[in-house]
Amino acid sequence: MRHQKRAAHDALHYTDATELARLIRTKKLSPVEVMQAHLDRITKVNPKVNAITTLLSEQALKSAKEAEKAILEGREVGAFHGVPFSVKDVIDVAGVLTHGGSKILADNIAKQDAPSVARMKRAGAIPISKTNVPEFSCWTETDNLVTGRTNNPWNLDRTPGGSSGGESASIAAGMSPMGLGSDVAISVRGPAAFTGIVGLKATHGRIPYTGHFPHFLSRYWHIGPMARSVRDVTTMFETIKGADGIDPYGIHARDAGCANAPIGGHPLRIGYLSKTGFGPVDPEVAASVEEVATFLEQVGHHVEIAKIPLLEENDFVATAMTLFMGELLDDFRKLVAGHKEELHFIGTLYAEMPDPSLKDYIAAQALTTRLKSTFAQYFEKYDVLLCPVIPFTAPPHQLQEYVVDGQTIAATQMMRATSPFNLTGLPGLSVPFRMSSERLPINVQLVSRWLDEETILRLGALVETQSSVWDQHPAL
Repeated sequence: MRHQKRAAHDALHYTDATELARLIRTKKLSPVEVMQAHLDRITKVNPKVNAITTLLSEQALKSAKEAEKAILEGREVGAFHGVPFSVKDVIDVAGVLTHGGSKILADNIAKQDAPSVARMKRAGAIPISKTNVPEFSCWTETDNLVTGRTNNPWNLDRTPGGSSGGESASIAAGMSPMGLGSDVAISVRGPAAFTGIVGLKATHGRIPYTGHFPHFLSRYWHIGPMARSVRDVTTMFETIKGADGIDPYGIHARDAGCANAPIGGHPLRIGYLSKTGFGPVDPEVAASVEEVATFLEQVGHHVEIAKIPLLEENDFVATAMTLFMGELLDDFRKLVAGHKEELHFIGTLYAEMPDPSLKDYIAAQALTTRLKSTFAQYFEKYDVLLCPVIPFTAPPHQLQEYVVDGQTIAATQMMRATSPFNLTGLPGLSVPFRMSSERLPINVQLVSRWLDEETILRLGALVETQSSVWDQHPAL
Protein backbone atom coordinates (compact mmCIF):
# COMPACT_ATOMS: atom_id res chain seq x y z
CA MET A 1 0.00 0.00 0.00
CA ARG A 2 1.04 3.58 -0.61
CA HIS A 3 1.72 5.16 2.75
CA GLN A 4 1.25 8.81 3.54
CA LYS A 5 4.62 10.31 4.52
CA ARG A 6 4.95 10.91 8.24
CA ALA A 7 7.86 12.08 10.29
CA ALA A 8 7.15 9.49 12.98
CA HIS A 9 4.51 7.16 14.30
CA ASP A 10 3.67 9.80 16.89
CA ALA A 11 1.22 11.35 14.39
CA LEU A 12 -0.72 8.09 14.44
CA HIS A 13 -1.09 7.18 18.09
CA TYR A 14 -3.11 10.30 18.87
CA THR A 15 -5.25 10.09 15.74
CA ASP A 16 -8.83 9.09 16.51
CA ALA A 17 -10.33 5.82 15.27
CA THR A 18 -12.68 7.46 12.77
CA GLU A 19 -9.80 9.19 11.00
CA LEU A 20 -7.61 6.10 11.10
CA ALA A 21 -10.40 4.07 9.48
CA ARG A 22 -10.81 6.73 6.77
CA LEU A 23 -7.09 6.77 6.02
CA ILE A 24 -7.05 2.97 5.83
CA ARG A 25 -10.09 2.82 3.52
CA THR A 26 -8.55 5.38 1.18
CA LYS A 27 -5.21 3.50 1.15
CA LYS A 28 -3.32 6.41 2.67
CA LEU A 29 -2.36 4.22 5.61
CA SER A 30 -1.76 0.52 6.02
CA PRO A 31 -3.49 -1.29 8.90
CA VAL A 32 -0.08 -2.82 9.63
CA GLU A 33 1.46 0.64 9.97
CA VAL A 34 -1.34 1.71 12.31
CA MET A 35 -1.02 -1.41 14.44
CA GLN A 36 2.77 -1.18 14.65
CA ALA A 37 2.55 2.48 15.68
CA HIS A 38 0.35 1.54 18.64
CA LEU A 39 2.52 -1.44 19.57
CA ASP A 40 5.56 0.85 19.53
CA ARG A 41 3.70 3.32 21.72
CA ILE A 42 2.85 0.55 24.20
CA THR A 43 6.52 -0.47 24.36
CA LYS A 44 7.50 3.14 25.06
CA VAL A 45 4.94 4.26 27.65
CA ASN A 46 3.28 1.24 29.25
CA PRO A 47 6.19 0.64 31.66
CA LYS A 48 5.33 4.04 33.17
CA VAL A 49 1.54 3.79 33.02
CA ASN A 50 1.00 0.04 33.54
CA ALA A 51 -2.35 -0.08 31.76
CA ILE A 52 -1.85 -3.31 29.75
CA THR A 53 -2.40 -6.75 31.26
CA THR A 54 -2.21 -8.89 28.11
CA LEU A 55 -0.61 -7.69 24.88
CA LEU A 56 -2.01 -9.36 21.75
CA SER A 57 0.77 -8.24 19.43
CA GLU A 58 1.20 -11.42 17.37
CA GLN A 59 -2.46 -11.94 16.55
CA ALA A 60 -3.03 -8.20 16.17
CA LEU A 61 -0.33 -7.90 13.51
CA LYS A 62 -1.65 -11.00 11.76
CA SER A 63 -5.16 -9.51 11.71
CA ALA A 64 -3.73 -6.20 10.47
CA LYS A 65 -2.10 -7.97 7.51
CA GLU A 66 -5.41 -9.64 6.69
CA ALA A 67 -7.13 -6.25 6.93
CA GLU A 68 -4.59 -4.79 4.51
CA LYS A 69 -5.24 -7.62 2.06
CA ALA A 70 -8.99 -6.91 2.18
CA ILE A 71 -8.38 -3.27 1.27
CA LEU A 72 -6.03 -4.15 -1.58
CA GLU A 73 -8.59 -6.60 -2.96
CA GLY A 74 -11.32 -3.97 -2.85
CA ARG A 75 -13.56 -5.87 -0.45
CA GLU A 76 -16.35 -4.13 1.47
CA VAL A 77 -15.15 -3.22 4.95
CA GLY A 78 -16.67 -2.17 8.26
CA ALA A 79 -16.66 1.16 10.06
CA PHE A 80 -13.45 0.42 12.02
CA HIS A 81 -11.63 -1.74 9.49
CA GLY A 82 -8.00 -2.23 10.52
CA VAL A 83 -8.20 -0.01 13.62
CA PRO A 84 -6.90 -1.31 16.99
CA PHE A 85 -9.06 -1.38 20.10
CA SER A 86 -8.38 -2.40 23.69
CA VAL A 87 -10.63 -4.36 26.04
CA LYS A 88 -11.06 -4.08 29.79
CA ASP A 89 -9.80 -7.27 31.41
CA VAL A 90 -13.20 -8.40 32.63
CA ILE A 91 -14.70 -8.62 29.12
CA ASP A 92 -14.09 -11.85 27.20
CA VAL A 93 -11.90 -12.08 24.11
CA ALA A 94 -11.86 -15.64 22.73
CA GLY A 95 -8.71 -17.57 23.62
CA VAL A 96 -7.42 -14.80 25.88
CA LEU A 97 -7.18 -14.70 29.66
CA THR A 98 -9.94 -12.76 31.41
CA HIS A 99 -7.93 -11.95 34.49
CA GLY A 100 -10.19 -9.63 36.46
CA GLY A 101 -7.21 -8.48 38.52
CA SER A 102 -7.35 -11.63 40.64
CA LYS A 103 -5.08 -14.59 41.32
CA ILE A 104 -8.24 -16.69 41.53
CA LEU A 105 -8.88 -16.20 37.80
CA ALA A 106 -5.38 -17.19 36.66
CA ASP A 107 -6.76 -19.96 34.39
CA ASN A 108 -9.86 -18.16 33.15
CA ILE A 109 -9.35 -18.38 29.37
CA ALA A 110 -12.41 -17.10 27.46
CA LYS A 111 -14.03 -19.65 25.15
CA GLN A 112 -15.73 -17.03 23.00
CA ASP A 113 -15.92 -13.31 22.46
CA ALA A 114 -18.33 -11.19 24.46
CA PRO A 115 -21.01 -9.85 22.05
CA SER A 116 -19.54 -6.34 22.33
CA VAL A 117 -16.12 -7.66 21.27
CA ALA A 118 -17.58 -9.79 18.48
CA ARG A 119 -19.48 -6.80 17.10
CA MET A 120 -16.37 -4.62 17.13
CA LYS A 121 -14.49 -7.35 15.27
CA ARG A 122 -17.27 -7.58 12.69
CA ALA A 123 -16.86 -3.83 12.14
CA GLY A 124 -13.21 -4.55 11.31
CA ALA A 125 -11.63 -3.45 14.59
CA ILE A 126 -8.69 -5.49 15.87
CA PRO A 127 -8.08 -6.27 19.57
CA ILE A 128 -4.61 -5.08 20.60
CA SER A 129 -4.66 -5.59 24.37
CA LYS A 130 -6.54 -6.32 27.56
CA THR A 131 -6.37 -3.54 30.17
CA ASN A 132 -5.92 -3.41 33.90
CA VAL A 133 -8.67 -3.40 36.56
CA PRO A 134 -9.00 -3.43 40.33
CA GLU A 135 -9.59 -6.90 41.72
CA PHE A 136 -12.92 -8.20 40.34
CA SER A 137 -13.49 -4.74 38.83
CA CYS A 138 -14.97 -3.60 42.14
CA TRP A 139 -13.20 -0.40 43.17
CA THR A 140 -12.59 3.20 42.18
CA GLU A 141 -8.81 2.83 41.84
CA THR A 142 -7.11 0.39 39.47
CA ASP A 143 -4.75 -1.78 41.51
CA ASN A 144 -4.42 -5.50 42.25
CA LEU A 145 -1.92 -8.13 43.40
CA VAL A 146 -1.40 -9.61 39.93
CA THR A 147 -0.69 -6.78 37.51
CA GLY A 148 -0.25 -3.94 39.99
CA ARG A 149 -1.30 -0.30 39.93
CA THR A 150 -2.18 1.76 36.87
CA ASN A 151 -1.04 5.39 36.77
CA ASN A 152 -2.72 8.41 35.21
CA PRO A 153 -0.85 9.46 32.02
CA TRP A 154 -1.33 13.16 32.85
CA ASN A 155 0.41 12.73 36.21
CA LEU A 156 1.83 9.35 37.19
CA ASP A 157 1.35 10.16 40.88
CA ARG A 158 -2.43 10.36 40.31
CA THR A 159 -4.99 7.61 39.76
CA PRO A 160 -6.81 7.09 36.45
CA GLY A 161 -9.75 5.86 38.52
CA GLY A 162 -11.56 2.55 38.35
CA SER A 163 -12.71 0.17 37.51
CA SER A 164 -11.96 0.91 33.83
CA GLY A 165 -8.78 2.74 34.84
CA GLY A 166 -6.49 0.62 32.68
CA GLU A 167 -8.76 1.24 29.70
CA SER A 168 -8.94 5.00 30.21
CA ALA A 169 -5.18 5.26 30.80
CA SER A 170 -4.42 3.20 27.68
CA ILE A 171 -6.53 5.46 25.47
CA ALA A 172 -5.31 8.70 27.07
CA ALA A 173 -1.68 7.60 26.65
CA GLY A 174 -2.14 6.79 22.96
CA MET A 175 -1.76 3.03 23.41
CA SER A 176 -5.11 2.45 21.71
CA PRO A 177 -7.51 4.84 19.99
CA MET A 178 -10.63 3.31 21.55
CA GLY A 179 -11.77 0.51 23.82
CA LEU A 180 -14.47 -1.27 25.77
CA GLY A 181 -14.96 -0.51 29.45
CA SER A 182 -17.76 -1.22 31.91
CA ASP A 183 -19.62 0.74 34.56
CA VAL A 184 -21.50 -0.36 37.69
CA ALA A 185 -21.46 2.97 39.55
CA ILE A 186 -18.74 5.14 37.98
CA SER A 187 -16.41 2.85 36.10
CA VAL A 188 -16.60 4.19 32.51
CA ARG A 189 -17.52 7.84 33.11
CA GLY A 190 -15.21 8.37 36.12
CA PRO A 191 -11.98 7.03 34.61
CA ALA A 192 -12.84 8.92 31.41
CA ALA A 193 -13.08 12.11 33.49
CA PHE A 194 -9.81 11.52 35.34
CA THR A 195 -7.93 10.97 32.05
CA GLY A 196 -9.77 13.42 29.78
CA ILE A 197 -11.34 11.00 27.32
CA VAL A 198 -14.96 10.31 26.31
CA GLY A 199 -16.99 7.53 27.95
CA LEU A 200 -20.61 6.49 27.42
CA LYS A 201 -22.81 4.59 29.85
CA ALA A 202 -25.81 3.91 27.65
CA THR A 203 -29.30 3.04 28.87
CA HIS A 204 -29.12 -0.13 30.95
CA GLY A 205 -29.52 -3.19 28.73
CA ARG A 206 -28.80 -1.23 25.55
CA ILE A 207 -25.41 -2.97 25.15
CA PRO A 208 -25.31 -6.68 26.09
CA TYR A 209 -23.55 -7.49 29.35
CA THR A 210 -22.94 -11.07 28.24
CA GLY A 211 -19.31 -12.16 28.47
CA HIS A 212 -18.45 -9.86 31.36
CA PHE A 213 -17.02 -10.89 34.73
CA PRO A 214 -18.43 -10.75 37.38
CA HIS A 215 -21.76 -12.16 36.30
CA PHE A 216 -23.54 -10.92 39.42
CA LEU A 217 -24.87 -7.35 39.70
CA SER A 218 -25.95 -7.45 36.05
CA ARG A 219 -28.94 -5.36 37.13
CA TYR A 220 -26.56 -2.37 37.36
CA TRP A 221 -23.54 -3.16 35.16
CA HIS A 222 -23.16 -1.54 31.74
CA ILE A 223 -20.52 -2.27 29.07
CA GLY A 224 -19.59 1.03 27.45
CA PRO A 225 -17.44 2.54 24.68
CA MET A 226 -14.45 4.76 25.50
CA ALA A 227 -12.34 6.86 23.10
CA ARG A 228 -10.75 10.28 22.67
CA SER A 229 -13.57 11.68 20.50
CA VAL A 230 -17.34 11.74 20.70
CA ARG A 231 -17.61 10.62 17.08
CA ASP A 232 -15.63 7.46 17.86
CA VAL A 233 -17.83 6.69 20.88
CA THR A 234 -20.94 7.33 18.77
CA THR A 235 -19.87 4.86 16.08
CA MET A 236 -18.83 2.32 18.71
CA PHE A 237 -22.24 2.62 20.34
CA GLU A 238 -23.99 2.10 17.01
CA THR A 239 -21.76 -0.94 16.45
CA ILE A 240 -22.24 -2.76 19.75
CA LYS A 241 -25.79 -1.88 20.84
CA GLY A 242 -28.76 -4.24 20.52
CA ALA A 243 -30.10 -7.35 22.24
CA ASP A 244 -28.08 -10.56 22.00
CA GLY A 245 -30.76 -13.03 23.10
CA ILE A 246 -28.86 -13.88 26.30
CA ASP A 247 -28.64 -10.79 28.52
CA PRO A 248 -32.03 -10.71 30.29
CA TYR A 249 -31.86 -6.91 30.52
CA GLY A 250 -30.97 -6.53 26.85
CA ILE A 251 -34.55 -6.21 25.63
CA HIS A 252 -34.16 -3.20 23.31
CA ALA A 253 -33.99 -3.58 19.55
CA ARG A 254 -30.98 -2.00 17.83
CA ASP A 255 -33.15 0.77 16.41
CA ALA A 256 -35.15 1.39 19.60
CA GLY A 257 -35.52 5.08 20.38
CA CYS A 258 -37.09 7.19 23.07
CA ALA A 259 -40.79 7.85 22.48
CA ASN A 260 -40.59 11.51 23.50
CA ALA A 261 -37.04 12.37 22.45
CA PRO A 262 -36.49 15.93 21.18
CA ILE A 263 -36.71 16.51 17.45
CA GLY A 264 -33.29 17.08 15.90
CA GLY A 265 -32.42 20.71 15.23
CA HIS A 266 -34.75 22.19 17.85
CA PRO A 267 -33.31 23.97 20.91
CA LEU A 268 -32.86 21.61 23.84
CA ARG A 269 -34.18 22.25 27.32
CA ILE A 270 -31.14 21.80 29.56
CA GLY A 271 -31.08 21.88 33.33
CA TYR A 272 -27.74 21.97 35.10
CA LEU A 273 -26.35 21.30 38.56
CA SER A 274 -22.88 22.64 39.30
CA LYS A 275 -22.65 23.02 43.08
CA THR A 276 -25.61 21.16 44.54
CA GLY A 277 -27.01 17.64 44.46
CA PHE A 278 -23.75 15.73 44.80
CA GLY A 279 -22.08 16.94 47.99
CA PRO A 280 -19.13 19.36 47.87
CA VAL A 281 -17.76 20.12 44.39
CA ASP A 282 -14.32 21.51 43.59
CA PRO A 283 -14.70 25.14 42.40
CA GLU A 284 -12.83 24.41 39.15
CA VAL A 285 -15.17 21.52 38.36
CA ALA A 286 -18.24 23.64 39.16
CA ALA A 287 -16.88 26.46 37.02
CA SER A 288 -16.43 24.07 34.07
CA VAL A 289 -20.05 22.93 34.31
CA GLU A 290 -21.18 26.56 34.44
CA GLU A 291 -18.98 27.46 31.46
CA VAL A 292 -20.56 24.66 29.41
CA ALA A 293 -24.02 25.86 30.47
CA THR A 294 -23.20 29.40 29.33
CA PHE A 295 -21.87 28.16 25.99
CA LEU A 296 -24.96 26.01 25.34
CA GLU A 297 -27.21 28.97 26.08
CA GLN A 298 -25.19 31.18 23.74
CA VAL A 299 -25.67 28.73 20.85
CA GLY A 300 -29.44 28.76 21.28
CA HIS A 301 -30.44 26.13 23.81
CA HIS A 302 -32.72 26.86 26.76
CA VAL A 303 -30.52 26.50 29.85
CA GLU A 304 -31.31 27.03 33.52
CA ILE A 305 -30.22 25.85 36.96
CA ALA A 306 -32.09 22.68 37.86
CA LYS A 307 -33.48 21.78 41.25
CA ILE A 308 -33.61 18.09 42.22
CA PRO A 309 -34.20 17.97 45.99
CA LEU A 310 -34.04 14.17 46.19
CA LEU A 311 -30.40 14.27 45.04
CA GLU A 312 -29.55 16.97 47.58
CA GLU A 313 -31.26 15.16 50.45
CA ASN A 314 -29.84 11.67 49.89
CA ASP A 315 -26.47 10.02 49.43
CA PHE A 316 -27.10 7.60 46.57
CA VAL A 317 -23.64 6.11 46.94
CA ALA A 318 -24.87 4.63 50.23
CA THR A 319 -28.06 3.48 48.51
CA ALA A 320 -26.06 1.81 45.75
CA MET A 321 -23.72 0.09 48.19
CA THR A 322 -26.66 -1.32 50.15
CA LEU A 323 -28.21 -2.75 47.00
CA PHE A 324 -24.91 -4.00 45.60
CA MET A 325 -23.92 -5.74 48.81
CA GLY A 326 -27.36 -7.27 49.16
CA GLU A 327 -27.01 -8.89 45.73
CA LEU A 328 -23.24 -9.43 45.63
CA LEU A 329 -22.00 -10.85 48.89
CA ASP A 330 -23.42 -14.37 48.83
CA ASP A 331 -22.06 -15.10 45.34
CA PHE A 332 -18.81 -13.32 46.13
CA ARG A 333 -18.16 -15.42 49.25
CA LYS A 334 -18.71 -18.59 47.21
CA LEU A 335 -16.26 -17.33 44.57
CA VAL A 336 -13.44 -16.61 47.02
CA ALA A 337 -14.02 -19.53 49.41
CA GLY A 338 -10.67 -21.15 50.15
CA HIS A 339 -8.75 -18.31 48.47
CA LYS A 340 -8.92 -15.48 50.98
CA GLU A 341 -5.15 -15.39 51.43
CA GLU A 342 -4.83 -14.59 47.69
CA LEU A 343 -7.08 -11.52 47.81
CA HIS A 344 -6.15 -7.87 47.42
CA PHE A 345 -7.44 -5.65 50.24
CA ILE A 346 -10.50 -4.82 48.13
CA GLY A 347 -11.43 -8.48 47.79
CA THR A 348 -10.83 -8.98 51.51
CA LEU A 349 -13.02 -5.97 52.29
CA TYR A 350 -15.95 -7.47 50.39
CA ALA A 351 -15.37 -10.98 51.75
CA GLU A 352 -15.57 -9.70 55.34
CA MET A 353 -18.39 -7.20 54.85
CA PRO A 354 -21.64 -7.96 56.73
CA ASP A 355 -24.86 -8.41 54.79
CA PRO A 356 -27.19 -5.40 54.84
CA SER A 357 -30.38 -5.95 56.77
CA LEU A 358 -33.52 -6.83 54.84
CA LYS A 359 -35.06 -3.60 56.14
CA ASP A 360 -32.20 -1.52 54.75
CA TYR A 361 -32.24 -3.35 51.43
CA ILE A 362 -35.98 -2.80 50.96
CA ALA A 363 -35.60 0.86 51.93
CA ALA A 364 -32.82 1.26 49.34
CA GLN A 365 -35.06 -0.31 46.67
CA ALA A 366 -37.89 2.04 47.59
CA LEU A 367 -35.59 5.09 47.44
CA THR A 368 -34.31 3.96 44.02
CA THR A 369 -37.90 3.73 42.79
CA ARG A 370 -38.47 7.29 43.99
CA LEU A 371 -35.32 8.37 42.14
CA LYS A 372 -36.57 6.81 38.90
CA SER A 373 -39.87 8.60 39.30
CA THR A 374 -38.07 11.87 40.03
CA PHE A 375 -36.15 11.61 36.78
CA ALA A 376 -39.24 10.58 34.84
CA GLN A 377 -40.72 13.91 36.01
CA TYR A 378 -37.46 15.78 35.34
CA PHE A 379 -37.42 14.64 31.72
CA GLU A 380 -40.96 15.88 31.20
CA LYS A 381 -39.55 19.39 31.74
CA TYR A 382 -36.00 19.00 30.39
CA ASP A 383 -34.21 17.07 27.65
CA VAL A 384 -30.79 16.92 29.30
CA LEU A 385 -29.16 17.19 32.72
CA LEU A 386 -25.70 18.77 32.72
CA CYS A 387 -23.62 18.10 35.84
CA PRO A 388 -20.17 17.04 37.10
CA VAL A 389 -18.88 13.55 36.47
CA ILE A 390 -16.76 13.53 39.61
CA PRO A 391 -16.69 16.37 42.16
CA PHE A 392 -12.90 16.75 41.81
CA THR A 393 -9.98 15.97 39.50
CA ALA A 394 -7.75 12.88 39.65
CA PRO A 395 -6.42 12.50 43.22
CA PRO A 396 -3.18 10.90 44.41
CA HIS A 397 -3.14 7.13 44.70
CA GLN A 398 -4.61 5.21 47.63
CA LEU A 399 -6.31 8.02 49.54
CA GLN A 400 -9.24 6.99 51.71
CA GLU A 401 -10.67 10.50 51.96
CA TYR A 402 -10.44 13.78 50.06
CA VAL A 403 -10.76 17.46 50.91
CA VAL A 404 -13.15 19.09 48.43
CA ASP A 405 -13.96 22.80 48.67
CA GLY A 406 -12.84 22.78 52.31
CA GLN A 407 -14.84 19.69 53.30
CA THR A 408 -13.46 16.23 54.03
CA ILE A 409 -15.31 13.40 52.30
CA ALA A 410 -14.85 9.63 52.05
CA ALA A 411 -13.22 8.22 48.92
CA THR A 412 -16.50 6.54 47.92
CA GLN A 413 -18.02 10.00 47.44
CA MET A 414 -16.29 10.27 44.08
CA MET A 415 -19.30 8.19 42.87
CA ARG A 416 -21.82 10.75 44.12
CA ALA A 417 -22.64 12.17 40.66
CA THR A 418 -22.47 8.89 38.73
CA SER A 419 -24.14 6.18 40.83
CA PRO A 420 -27.67 7.70 40.57
CA PHE A 421 -27.62 6.95 36.85
CA ASN A 422 -26.67 3.31 37.37
CA LEU A 423 -29.49 2.94 39.86
CA THR A 424 -31.95 4.42 37.37
CA GLY A 425 -30.36 3.01 34.21
CA LEU A 426 -30.29 6.44 32.54
CA PRO A 427 -27.69 7.10 29.84
CA GLY A 428 -24.75 9.33 30.77
CA LEU A 429 -21.88 10.71 28.71
CA SER A 430 -18.55 11.90 30.13
CA VAL A 431 -17.01 14.61 27.90
CA PRO A 432 -13.59 16.29 28.36
CA PHE A 433 -13.76 20.07 28.62
CA ARG A 434 -10.97 21.87 30.49
CA MET A 435 -7.60 21.32 32.17
CA SER A 436 -7.41 22.26 35.84
CA SER A 437 -4.81 24.54 37.41
CA GLU A 438 -2.90 21.34 38.26
CA ARG A 439 -2.97 20.32 34.57
CA LEU A 440 -5.48 17.55 35.15
CA PRO A 441 -8.54 16.99 32.93
CA ILE A 442 -12.04 18.11 33.91
CA ASN A 443 -14.98 16.40 32.19
CA VAL A 444 -18.66 17.26 32.33
CA GLN A 445 -21.53 14.76 32.37
CA LEU A 446 -24.58 14.85 30.09
CA VAL A 447 -27.59 12.73 31.04
CA SER A 448 -30.73 12.17 28.94
CA ARG A 449 -33.97 10.23 29.22
CA TRP A 450 -33.98 6.47 28.77
CA LEU A 451 -33.06 5.27 25.24
CA ASP A 452 -32.16 8.79 24.14
CA GLU A 453 -28.41 8.41 23.72
CA GLU A 454 -28.66 10.31 20.44
CA THR A 455 -29.33 13.61 22.18
CA ILE A 456 -26.36 13.51 24.56
CA LEU A 457 -24.04 12.28 21.82
CA ARG A 458 -25.06 15.20 19.57
CA LEU A 459 -24.74 17.62 22.47
CA GLY A 460 -21.43 16.05 23.53
CA ALA A 461 -20.03 16.62 20.05
CA LEU A 462 -21.01 20.29 20.38
CA VAL A 463 -19.38 20.62 23.81
CA GLU A 464 -16.30 18.92 22.40
CA THR A 465 -15.80 21.81 19.95
CA GLN A 466 -15.03 24.02 22.97
CA SER A 467 -12.78 21.53 24.75
CA SER A 468 -9.14 22.40 25.33
CA VAL A 469 -8.06 19.08 26.87
CA TRP A 470 -6.53 17.61 23.72
CA ASP A 471 -4.79 20.82 22.73
CA GLN A 472 -1.92 19.10 24.54
CA HIS A 473 -0.92 15.51 25.31
CA PRO A 474 0.37 13.72 28.41
CA ALA A 475 4.12 14.25 28.75
CA LEU A 476 5.26 10.63 28.71
